[in-house]
Amino acid sequence: SVPTTPVSVTTSGTTPTESFTTTSGTTSSHFTPSTTTSITTSKTVSPGTSSTSGPTATSTAFLPLSFQTQPGESWWLCECIQAICLENNTVQVIPFVCEPPPKPSCANGLAPVPVMDENGCCWHWECDCYCTGWGDPHYMTFDGLYYSYQGNCTYVLVEEINKKVDNFGVYIDNYHCDAQDAVSCPRTIIVRHETQEVRIATTKPNTMQVEVTVNRQPVALPYKKFGVSIYESGINRVVEIPELKMNVTYNGLSFSIRMPYSLFGNNTQGQCGTCNNNTSDDCMLPDGTIAANCETMADHWQVVDPSKPQCSPGLIPSRPPSTIPGQPCKESAICDLLMGSVFQPCHKFVQPEKYHAACLFDSCVLPSLDLECSSLQIYAATCADQGVCIDWRSHTNGVCSYKCPAEKEYRACGPIREMTCKSSQENETSTKQVEGCFCPDGTMLYDSGVDVCVKTCGCVGVDKIPREFGERFTVDCQDCICLEGENGIVCEPHICAKQSKTSCEGEGFHEVNEYNSEDPCCPIMTCKCNTSLCTTKAPKCPLGFEVYSHIPSDQCCPVYECVSKKVCVHQNAEFLPNSSVFVDKCQNCVCTNEVNATTHLNIISCEHVPCDTYCEPGYERQPVKGECCGKCVQTKCVLRTANNTSLVLSPGEFKNDPYDNCTIYSCVNIHNQFISSTSEITCPAFNEDSCKPGTITLLPNGCCRTCAPLDSPTPCSLRQRKDFIVYKGCRSEDRVVMTECEGTCGTFSLYSAEANSMDHSCTCCRESSTVEREVELKCPSGDSISHKYIYVESCSCQDTECRLPGSSESQSTEENESGSTLNRIKRAISLTSK
Repeated sequence: SVPTTPVSVTTSGTTPTESFTTTSGTTSSHFTPSTTTSITTSKTVSPGTSSTSGPTATSTAFLPLSFQTQPGESWWLCECIQAICLENNTVQVIPFVCEPPPKPSCANGLAPVPVMDENGCCWHWECDCYCTGWGDPHYMTFDGLYYSYQGNCTYVLVEEINKKVDNFGVYIDNYHCDAQDAVSCPRTIIVRHETQEVRIATTKPNTMQVEVTVNRQPVALPYKKFGVSIYESGINRVVEIPELKMNVTYNGLSFSIRMPYSLFGNNTQGQCGTCNNNTSDDCMLPDGTIAANCETMADHWQVVDPSKPQCSPGLIPSRPPSTIPGQPCKESAICDLLMGSVFQPCHKFVQPEKYHAACLFDSCVLPSLDLECSSLQIYAATCADQGVCIDWRSHTNGVCSYKCPAEKEYRACGPIREMTCKSSQENETSTKQVEGCFCPDGTMLYDSGVDVCVKTCGCVGVDKIPREFGERFTVDCQDCICLEGENGIVCEPHICAKQSKTSCEGEGFHEVNEYNSEDPCCPIMTCKCNTSLCTTKAPKCPLGFEVYSHIPSDQCCPVYECVSKKVCVHQNAEFLPNSSVFVDKCQNCVCTNEVNATTHLNIISCEHVPCDTYCEPGYERQPVKGECCGKCVQTKCVLRTANNTSLVLSPGEFKNDPYDNCTIYSCVNIHNQFISSTSEITCPAFNEDSCKPGTITLLPNGCCRTCAPLDSPTPCSLRQRKDFIVYKGCRSEDRVVMTECEGTCGTFSLYSAEANSMDHSCTCCRESSTVEREVELKCPSGDSISHKYIYVESCSCQDTECRLPGSSESQSTEENESGSTLNRIKRAISLTSK
């Protein structure tokens, strides 16, 4: 309701001031300004500040009121001006004047941030919750407590103790990044908020190549949906939740989490600790107890991850993981940059000692991965967050260099949000900077979702090529024009000019579209030859011939014929001219250049292999299957006489020594083995006195003497001699006494070494008493064999059959001939051969 009585509004300060009432007023289209208002002004200082003394200016105004208030009620008229209803329609206006409160010190070493009070007039200092992780990995809790942890499971970084936000938390997935599985590195940062789960994962270990997914589906940046914003900021990917005034950054090597103390103070738990500006409770376990160290605490914040079945939440490690290198190593020169002049401008804002210790640990444990760069990177990022930008990569001799795409340039100090064509007119109030790849001077990013640098803001299509307003172009066979406005590029299908009809006739020809350099969207129809469409197949040529093909000028398919290779062919093989051809080993053949007019193959010319016809005495050349010239085969025995002359005997032949009738040579062929024998006639005892005078004469053998004895001779007597025993290539070491029976009738009976028994020549004088003796035969190889023979002790005249022992009518002709020959020799020499 509108009051009908004047209202007095009083403006007052901390001391009473003069007040006055005015009757002037204004008109309003909504109200009937018939009331009079008295205004009293005063100045009020916010708590904790000094008051302002002295009188203040006063004024009166006619105020139309659209509500009724009771004395003592207050309301805000505008920014930092409060109205209080007094008595008698008097309103007291109290302006608030705020002075900066004292600046506190944050436990994490970072600068505090100003935060507006609920009334929107004054502000106060707060220490933001700021947690970082880097390397293998090293952690800095919200309150600045440093520790390292080498677990390779998935863990809680931040969750609320008292749940105020639905499904909220930040998690880290670590993995072993060394060959010995001794240390871990961050692989994925996971941010959950209500219905969305954001994952920023490295695509290649120990690099800054990452991909972003939302609810396991890849997304393009920038992304903004359901209260979550994801965008690129320099080298980082940033997940921002404006409702919670928080953001999470990750680049593959390091992460950071910034949360406002006003919303999360004393309400965080996990590996980032409790955000309350007090490090004493940062190692808190899930049950609220405080662990002895954060390395032990970190293992208790493990969560169930289906991709890591080896991880079991709740298990306590057998021993705390060591964060000290096992053996001393040389300090990295890169780590020394943290303590030197390069980073000195930041030392008074952020202490570098903990980052330096982490850098040394990484350079010792993993010297081949250059992980020490991550300590410098996160320290530089923390410095940039405090407003100090350090260009440090150029001082690492290329070890920590960062390569940008060709169209961009690296800057250590670039804007958090790069200016684009769509944001160029907006005022960027943030003074913080970040390193990354940015458009060169004189250009700007076309759009946050179109990573193209442009000189002028026109259009950029799917081909990523900048276009000027009004420019016409063709892309994807669409005729397009760049227009200034919301739609930008407008396209319509490209129209091709008409072409004359092309017809293809003949086997193998077919129609094909060829690239048109003048108009790539309109191919030219031509007639092309495709030999794969030909039905005629190449013939299979006989040996010595090859397929020859040619395509006539007006045709597509080839014509085939078999032509001679100009080679020789023999036994399914081809031979080049002037090369040797093996027909058989008795001929020398060569492939000539002469061609047979009938077969069209080259002629093979052969000559017989020359033979040597000479053979040694006792040998004759005989044909042999598989041999060209035969070979010399022994047909006679060859022996050497006592006077060193050669003597050749045919099998069955025997001869006396030309100079000694008592020595007889013979030859025997036994099983194709020619055996020569030398026999010496042993004459019986001869007493010249027992002979009649004039009766001494030689026996028929021409060696021994005999006569007509004075007394009658013994018809059958024993005769002994010494001789060698030859048997299968072996012989006795000494001469052996050999015996035989002999009578005046000239018949005999003797021992046969071949048959190992006695051989009888007739039915007269023969042995009457014998004994078996044994001799040791020695072979050329050194072996010895034992041989037994029959020794005759006495002789007498007895009847016997003239046949070899064991012989039968079925014996082979060779044996009979051999035996009869041997018997003839024995009868002739009347003694045993060797």
